[in-house]
Amino acid sequence: MPNETAVHEPHEHVFIPQHRHHFETEEQQREAGSFGMWLFLLTEIMFFGGLFFAYLLYRNWYYAAFVPASNQLSVPLGGANTAILISSGFFMALAVWAAEVRKKALLVIFLILTTVFGLAFLGIKYVEYHEKWEKHHIPGASFDISEFVNPPKDAAGKPTQHALPPDVAEKTQIFFFLYFAMTGMHALHMIIGIGLLFWLIWRAHKGEFSAGYVAPIENFGLYWHFVDIVWIFLFPLLYLINRHPLSM
Repeated sequence: MPNETAVHEPHEHVFIPQHRHHFETEEQQREAGSFGMWLFLLTEIMFFGGLFFAYLLYRNWYYAAFVPASNQLSVPLGGANTAILISSGFFMALAVWAAEVRKKALLVIFLILTTVFGLAFLGIKYVEYHEKWEKHHIPGASFDISEFVNPPKDAAGKPTQHALPPDVAEKTQIFFFLYFAMTGMHALHMIIGIGLLFWLIWRAHKGEFSAGYVAPIENFGLYWHFVDIVWIFLFPLLYLINRHPLSM
């Protein structure tokens, strides 16, 4: 019986310039990068988890002060920012898809849209912060409790909220400290993300992600969606809980 030699077709291997020499394959490099991003996000979850725990703890201790303080936040602005950030996350997901199917033009467009919505989010957040600055609701020596001790009246002449004793009104400063700490750290993550988006847009325009190298887009997508999820928890926690009209 004649010897039969099995002929093995060589597997097609596309060399990617971004392949680092200490990884055997591009797939190994991609998995290592993805694992590193998930590990980083785990540390971020623990960080924000501590802030969430602190907020819930102090809200339980100083409930009477936290409720009127949270009613100072604008639900329409917070709701608009929620819709904007969800839209930004949607375009980021489309950007990951465009990178995977190697559509360079769509990738650039979706990354730009993600950036535009991210900047819109920060713009609205600036408006909110500016309002707190004007009302002297920024924690510190100039913090003003007069609006909580002597609440403003509506058109019918009724106070818009219950008047707080001065010692209780002082505790509203804790709410605003946590508000600025939590939303400020979230905004910082947004600013860092937008900076990275400009970098990714430049690289995408050069065509670096059009030949199968999509790991940076995928990993940044994980980061951006994490930022979205954090806000999804921040919005109801800070803006919506115990949001009700004053019962007289």
